[in-house]
Amino acid sequence: VSRHAGLDIRLHQSGSSVHQASRISKAGNVYIRSALYMPAMSAVRFDPNAKAFYEALVARGKTKLQALVAVMRKYLTGLWACIKTDTPFDSSLLFSDCHAKNACV
Repeated sequence: VSRHAGLDIRLHQSGSSVHQASRISKAGNVYIRSALYMPAMSAVRFDPNAKAFYEALVARGKTKLQALVAVMRKYLTGLWACIKTDTPFDSSLLFSDCHAKNACV
């Protein structure tokens, strides 16, 4: 589902240039990506689980946009799992407790 939305990773390697940063592929559905952007922004501000995950990624050296895309992908896979299992959405099931405690490496 993340590949269909274009939120999967595309490596940038060519010849001797093997150390370039990875990017999202953007090969998928632009409407899904754009529909996930604002909910991810709100989740980073108001959902304590998503905020802890986002801040842990930024603390590990990811850029803010990379961390936001990670939240978008996490929400997308969680929504897909909820649709497949016919269960209500709960963000506490998506994110690990170690992010809230700042114990993740």
